[in-house]
This record gives sequence, C-alpha cells and structure tokens, in this order.
Amino acid sequence: MTEEFNEAMISEIKQGDKVKGIVQQIEDKHVVVGIDNAKYDGIIPISQLSALHIESADEVVKVGDEIEAYVTKVEDKDENGHYILSKRKLDEALSYESLVEKFEKGETLEAEIKEAVKGGLVVDIGVRGFVPASLVSVNFVEDLTTYVGQVLTFKIEELDQEKNRVILNHRAIEQAEVKEKVKSRIAEIEPGQIIEGKVLRITNFGAFVDIGGVDGLVHISQITHDHISKVDEVLKVNDVVKVKVLSVDQDSERIALSIKEALPGPFETILFNVGDTIDGTVVRLATFGAFVEVGKGLQGLVHISEISHDHIGNPSEVLEVGQQVKVKVLDINKEERRIALSIKATVEQESDFDESYLNQSTDEDQPTLGDMFGDKLKDLNL
Repeated sequence: MTEEFNEAMISEIKQGDKVKGIVQQIEDKHVVVGIDNAKYDGIIPISQLSALHIESADEVVKVGDEIEAYVTKVEDKDENGHYILSKRKLDEALSYESLVEKFEKGETLEAEIKEAVKGGLVVDIGVRGFVPASLVSVNFVEDLTTYVGQVLTFKIEELDQEKNRVILNHRAIEQAEVKEKVKSRIAEIEPGQIIEGKVLRITNFGAFVDIGGVDGLVHISQITHDHISKVDEVLKVNDVVKVKVLSVDQDSERIALSIKEALPGPFETILFNVGDTIDGTVVRLATFGAFVEVGKGLQGLVHISEISHDHIGNPSEVLEVGQQVKVKVLDINKEERRIALSIKATVEQESDFDESYLNQSTDEDQPTLGDMFGDKLKDLNL
C-alpha cells in the first residue's frame, strides 16, 4: 500500500514542462538535478546550462544550487530513465520576455561583458547578446579585451527571438551622455568670458578649440592682430590658448571664440608718441589716402593732403603697396583706434622757383626816375 501511495505522489512530467530541482552532482559534460516528486533525475548537458560558451559546468552552478529548467526530452527506461533538461532555454524565454518589453519601450539595460571576440563583445543577458565593435564606444577602441568584466549600460539595437539574435549598443548611451554634458556646459558659457582651451583641429577657415568638453570656433580673422593667410602659421593641434567668448548659440550649440580679443590690443602696447618719426610700410591705398603699418597690428592713415608737398590727385601717383616710408605721428586716438600720420612732414619742402635773385642787387638793376617817369617828363615845360 505504501508503494502504491508513493507512486500516486509521483508527478507526471512530460516534454515542455518547467521543473525545479537541486544540483546533486556535477560531471564534466553534464549536471545531475534531483527533482521533487519526479520518477527520474534530470540531466542538464553543459551546452544547455548557459547561453554563453563554457568549458566546465562549475563555471555557472555548484552542488546544492536550486535550478529551474525546461524538460526537452523524457528518457523513460524504468530504473535507468531520466529527463533531459535545458536551463538555457528557460533563461532565454524569460530573458526574451523582458527584452521585448524593454525594446518596445526604448528602455536600457545593464549587463556584464563576458568575452571579447572577433568583431565585438559578448554580453550575458540571459541570452547571448552581441555588441559590434562599431557600437562599443564613440571613441576608437584599439583593445576590446579591456572591457571584459565591466558592467555597462546598453540600448537594444536589434532583437530577433526566432534567430536568437540580440544586438546591443553602448555607443548610443555614450552619445546621449556626451550630448547632455555639452548642453550643460554650453549653458555655463557666456559671451565676454576669457577661458583657457586646447586646439583640437585646424581648418583653412579657423581652429576648433576645446573649452572644457565643448568645442568653439576661432575664425582665422580672430586668431591674431596681424594678417595671416594660413591658420597653421601661428597655431598647431594641442596648443593651449586663451580665448574670449564672442557669442553662444544654445540651439545650434555653436560657440564663436577669439584668441586676439583675449590678448592685449596693439593700441594698448604702442611704443611711439605724437611727434615721433617712425618707419612704416604702405599696406593699402585709397582715393583719400594711404594706410601704413607702423607696428604689429597697427595701421595709421596718411591723408592724401599729408602725402606730398606737391599736389597729387591720387595716392597711387607717388606710393605703392609694400613701399617702405618714414612717417610722422600727428595724432593717436586709442578710444577710436585711429592713428594720423604724415609723410610730407618728414620731408623738407623744396621751392618751386629760384629765390636767390631776391638777395642780389646792383645799381644797374635799380630803376631810375627816367625809367619810371620818362614819358611823362617829356610833356613838362621845365
């Protein structure tokens, strides 16, 4: 009667059932699981213990662990019978259920990097997740093995349960973090600030400078007070420079910077005074005068009336660009940043006629009364 009672207590287990048991024994290629109220023990082949490749069962379980698994096959052989179980299939089913929900809602998940393989990283998320190398980071990663053991946050890029395919993306997480940091940093920056930065990239129209996690553009016209034709004449990548913030566009995340505005202006370091005669170079001609460079970043105007003692109709009649000249400083207006110069003031005026005769006289040269009044004296009866 006891035997009949025991047989009545044994559960009927069939293929597809989910069972729970305790790990009783670990072999090289399988694990033996004792199942309550079952006719036989369960056997989990090592390939069905985990979604990841493992060399030994004790990498994932130990004796005494409680395990749930699906019954994939029933080997009914009386005393030698057993159930073939798959912990992997149950884990995958539960994982896919959770993954589908996260994928549909656009949620992220955290997981540990288990392995670096050719082309990417392997992640254990109940199922085997794969992170292609191109989706690991916003930066180039030379050695993927440095990620093994790290717990990272991922976005589900692709999910196909039928093909058991899960593609994960960590780069998107980094991109979102960078974008948020940039937005926060830009909110801190205001026009007029002087900030130290590092040159990141040089182009033909300017240089991009990192000012603490965000980039700003220094246009070529804002690099130096001198005229330059190429940016790399004065800057190179990794140069540390001080810049002044000219403008900030929060919407487009564009920042305009100036190096020259962060430097002392040429008018603040003028080394000459009104009345001095200095050397200069003609840099531009206009109908009203000539612009002469008289120092680094300093140009003064020689008005057409101050070019020559002679009358000229156009400065180009006597001057040409690049010509070296001496000029006298007539005025310096630092507020308006203007310098008035004169070329003719450095040159003595030459007379248009010979004045020597004014200092020479003889009796022969003196007019007589007859010379002056001769005709009138003839008419007088003296």
